[in-house]
Amino acid sequence: MLEKQAKIAYLSIGSNLGDRFKNIEKAKIMLSEKNIEIIQSSSYYETLSWPDISKPKFYNIVLKIKTKFNVISLLFICKKIEKLLGRKANFKNSPRECDIDIIDYNNQLSVKGINLPHPRMHERNFVLIPLFEINKYWKHPISKHPIKSLIFALSDKDISSIKQI
Repeated sequence: MLEKQAKIAYLSIGSNLGDRFKNIEKAKIMLSEKNIEIIQSSSYYETLSWPDISKPKFYNIVLKIKTKFNVISLLFICKKIEKLLGRKANFKNSPRECDIDIIDYNNQLSVKGINLPHPRMHERNFVLIPLFEINKYWKHPISKHPIKSLIFALSDKDISSIKQI
């Protein structure tokens, strides 16, 4: 379903199976093919798999997008892209070719059963650091904490274990 006015949203895309870089690039192309405008893309970051660090490492990026899709339609598109890229319905946090999360949708709070902003984004180095790269002034829509303070709240291990590639 389309909205009258375009909305700004942030998506986190990760991959830890197959050609991680290619999987994310394909996801970006598929989003663009759905008339979702990618305004900005962070650098690629490599992180340990969570919660099981013995699993393959992730590549992660954050995108700033402009979309006329409502949040439910955007979520549907993201889930469809994940499946097209090979994601299976496995157990939670299992390795995957593609994972796309809506981090923030127009600073809105939960909408029709979709938790906004993403409920654990403020604890995740692979979301916060790439998001900071593309929007140093972003504030958490619920806590109103600036992104810098969210990053400072991460553990030293979380800060040191992420690397830009």
